[in-house]
Amino acid sequence: MKSNVGELRRLNDAELAKQLDDLYQEQFNLRFQNASGQVKNMNRFKQVRRQIARIKTLQRERQLAGVVVKKGAA
Repeated sequence: MKSNVGELRRLNDAELAKQLDDLYQEQFNLRFQNASGQVKNMNRFKQVRRQIARIKTLQRERQLAGVVVKKGAA
């Protein structure tokens, strides 16, 4: 799992989307384990949530970089 933003920036859009899907699946599994009382590392919730936020931020940056809108244009 890539954790450094610099490492994430080197990935293409498809790889980021794949990693995001994997993290959502892990988050789901952690919630399920928590409900059944089997979670060993509660800190992993925080790590996964922050990693999801990092990837979504990079995706949004790339989306905005592709669309340049002039401010004040009517």
